[in-house]
Formats: sequence, C-alpha cells, structure tokens
Amino acid sequence: MQIFRFAACSLFFALTAASAQTPSDATLTANPVYQKNCAKCHGKTAEGRHFGGPSLVSDKTAAASTDDLRTVISDGKGHMPKFAGKLTSAEIDTLVQQIKTSSKK
Repeated sequence: MQIFRFAACSLFFALTAASAQTPSDATLTANPVYQKNCAKCHGKTAEGRHFGGPSLVSDKTAAASTDDLRTVISDGKGHMPKFAGKLTSAEIDTLVQQIKTSSKK
C-alpha cells in the first residue's frame, strides 16, 4: 500500500511539474502563463477587451519591439501591473516571442 501511495504521489508531482512548464512553441492563448495572468484583461483570444487590455495581435503590437514588449510586461504601463517578480524572465521571454508570432498572422 505504501508503494502505491508513493507511486501515486510521484506521478502527481511529475504531472504538476510538466504542466507548469511553458513550451515556447505553444501558441500565446494556449500558454498557461497567458491564461492565468493575461487573458483576464487581454481576452482569451488576445484580441483585447472593452475597458480592458489592448489587443496583443494588432498592428500596433506587431510594431512594438521585443525590448518594448519585455519592458511593458516586466514593469507595467498605465493600468497594466508589473509582472517582474511574479513571472520568471523565461516566462516573460516566452510571452514576448508568442506575442510577436501572434502579431505576424
């Protein structure tokens, strides 16, 4: 019985750790980090929300540099909160790359 509990706990932690990882090849809206931290304001489709965050797939966003996007996510801007300290630099970099990829479509 103890072995079963240990195996079940090990499997649970392995699955939890795997789901917490952010694959850089995933789409922006499929990224769990986006879903948890961004979709509330920018919408589930990243097209923005009325009285919320702007579209992340717009021409304006596409024109923003990678450094500008990273700065806005890290330090916040206007009503957008800062995410430095809440997200890792790798998570922020992945979001930036996914935003740039989504904006090109």
